[in-house]
This record gives sequence, C-alpha cells and structure tokens, in this order.
Amino acid sequence: MDAKPDASPAPAGDDDLPAREAAYENFIWSNLRRNYLGNYLHGMLGMTGFRLVNAPTFLPAYLFAISGSNAIVGLGLALQQVGGVISPIFGATKIEHRKRVMPAAMWMGGLARMAILGIALAGWFLPNEPVSLSFLGEWLVRPRVAAILGFMLMFGIFMGAQRVVFSLLMAKVIPISRRGRLQAWRNATGGLIAAVLAYFAGRYFIDANLFGNGYSTTFVFAFVLTSLGLWALQLLLKEPEPPTTRAQSRFRDRLRDFPALLRQDRSYGFFVLMQMLATSARIATPFYIIFVGSIIGLDGKTLGLLSLAFLGADTVSNLVWGYLGDKTGFRLVLLLSLVTWIGATVLLMSVHDIAAMFVAFCGLGAAQSGYMMAAQTMILEFGDRDELPMRIAVSATAESITATAGPLIGGVVAELAGYHVVFGVSLGFLAIALLLLIVAVKEPRTARLQAF
Repeated sequence: MDAKPDASPAPAGDDDLPAREAAYENFIWSNLRRNYLGNYLHGMLGMTGFRLVNAPTFLPAYLFAISGSNAIVGLGLALQQVGGVISPIFGATKIEHRKRVMPAAMWMGGLARMAILGIALAGWFLPNEPVSLSFLGEWLVRPRVAAILGFMLMFGIFMGAQRVVFSLLMAKVIPISRRGRLQAWRNATGGLIAAVLAYFAGRYFIDANLFGNGYSTTFVFAFVLTSLGLWALQLLLKEPEPPTTRAQSRFRDRLRDFPALLRQDRSYGFFVLMQMLATSARIATPFYIIFVGSIIGLDGKTLGLLSLAFLGADTVSNLVWGYLGDKTGFRLVLLLSLVTWIGATVLLMSVHDIAAMFVAFCGLGAAQSGYMMAAQTMILEFGDRDELPMRIAVSATAESITATAGPLIGGVVAELAGYHVVFGVSLGFLAIALLLLIVAVKEPRTARLQAF
C-alpha cells in the first residue's frame, strides 16, 4: 500500500512477460484501497436498487395487479431473461481484447438503469385500459403492460452485458483472497438499505399510492440508487492494463469455441450444467408472492413485510457466505445455498400462516444471496485469465437460456395446474443440481493450488 494510488504498471519489453505480470500484480495491491472502495460503493448502491427490481415481490406483484394474469407475469420474467441470452457473449467479444473496459461498463450499466426508469415512467404516464390495435388483428393491448414488458426485455439485455464487464473489472482489481468479504459487506449494507426501503415502499409508497403510483415511486428510488453506484465506480476505480489479452475475434468464431472451452475443464463444464439446473428452478420465483396472496391475501403491509424478510435475510447471510467463501472456497457456499433453497420452498408449500411464510421468505432470500455470490465468484477462478470474459459470458448465457423458458412455462403451469405443481418442478431441478454439485464439481481454488 506504499505506492501512490494513481500508480500504473511499469513498462516492460514485450519479451519480458514475468516483469509485466509483476507490474500488474503491484498495481492491483497499490490501488487496492481505492478500488475496493469503488467496488464497495458501486455494489452497495447498485445492489440496493437492483434488488428492489429483481426481488420476487414488487415487479411480479405489479405486473399481476395491472394485468390480472399469471401468464403475463411469467412472460415479463421470461423477456427479462431472454435479453440476457446473447448479450453476455456480445459483451465479452467487445471487451476481451481491450486493455481497459471501464468505458464499456459505463455504457452498458447506464442503459440498464434507463430501463428501470422506463418502467417507472410507464406506470405514471401510460394508460392501463385496453386499446385495439387493428394491425394485430384487433387485439386488445394494455399500453402500460406492453411498455413495461418492453423495458424488462431492455433491462435483461443490458444486465446480461454488464454482468460480464463488471465481473471482469472486479477480477482485474480485487485479489481472490478479498473478493468474498468485499461482496459480503457491499451486499450486506446494500441489502440492509433495500430491506428497510422495501418495507417502507410497501407500507407507505404502495398502500398510499404515493405520487399517483406507489410502484413507480419505488422504481424511481431504484433508478437513483443504482445510478449513484455507477457514478461512484467511475469516480474511484483505477483499472490496470493486463499483461496479456486475447486477439479480437468475430462473434461467430467465438461461438465455435464454446465446446472446447467446456472440454478444457470437466469440472467447469459440470458447473455450467449445474447453473442451468439451478436457474431452471427459478420457474417458481415470480409466483412465491402471488401464492401468498392466494392463501392469506396481499396488501401493502404484507408485501412490505415479506420483502423485508427476503431482503433482510439476504443482507445478514451475505456476511456469512462471503467470509465462508474466502476461507473454504465457494463450492461449500453453493451447496449450502441450494439446501436452504429446497428447505424454504418446502416450508412455503406446507405451512400457511404469516409467521411460517416470513421464515420461508427469509430462507429464500438467504439462498438466493448465497447462490448468486458463489456462482459469480467461482466462475472467476476456473481456467486462465485471457479466457475469463468468455467464461463469464458462457455461464451468463447458459443461465439465461433456462431462466427464459422457466417463468413463461411456470405462468402457464400455474394457470392450468396450480402453484404446488410449479413449486414441485422447481424442487426437482434443485435436487438434481445439488446432486451434480456434490459428485461432479470440484472446488476450483483447491484444484488450482494442487496444480502448482
């Protein structure tokens, strides 16, 4: 930490790779405090806002309230996920050859935040009464619902791309031994703010229909918080130039590299398959809160209370997951989060009073935080550095493929067969993912140490 914060890697000859690697490593540690703070503020404020949008409470409840259809809720979540199917690969091909990726991060992150603002503005300025569109065969379309579905697609597209860029940025500036605790504290503090805001949003924004639309008010808060986080990252982060990068490749050429990328490390290949199975289990996610409403009713107070449970458990458990991951590696975190996810789903299905549902939503929140932290951090530890952007993209795309169909199918199944069938299918996917993780996925940190 003795070097000045604006130190940059010392120049070295092209034939002196060890010297360039040493300069790169020195830059990381010399600027760690500044970059740690930038990542912390970006993650804390960004996670606060994004949790309000991604939590299985506000947006599904809003879509159901304005459409009255489980299928529309499923369609909205599916569109959000389909946006993330191809965009991570495009994002990776646009940055993997670049020495600096911060400019791309600002564009992708900014457009994702504009989609949140669009959802809010649609609620305020577009009517919800059906209108006839003759060019669609006299279909009746609700402008507000249609616009929100479009902005959810946009949100998914740019969230998929920014996931690659921001994961790469963290890998470039935060050492492996510090990533867990960074995510723990930024997610915990961001989750605490989100949990408190979620409770007040449910009780005082939505019930009071603040400014004419309590949901829109909530999403504007999310937009402001995520934008402040992006500004903090831009102001504070100092990005090093890596000693080596890949040559620029065409999109279709990189698609052809996928099989080889998966074959290079069998454990990584099984890890991607496990991700797809766990993501398929999200078929039930948008229907947790709607199921509660069908059992005990759903007002702003209940919505705020269960949002508090989900986001509060997310907050507290992050501290446990982060430090445990730094100490043991993140495979154990992933295993425990899947077990918690299964137990919380069974509890939600089985016991139908508000106290049990509160505990179930706590379990779901803790499981989601553990899964997301472990999956996003483990992927940074497989393979070599130059292939990291594409490994992140492969995992993001694999998750998005299964996450796209899940909510859409879940909406149809919920309409035809009921919520218990949807939850049962989700449990099946979780059980298979857990088994695969136990028998086929090795801890990459241990494998890396054994290789030396």
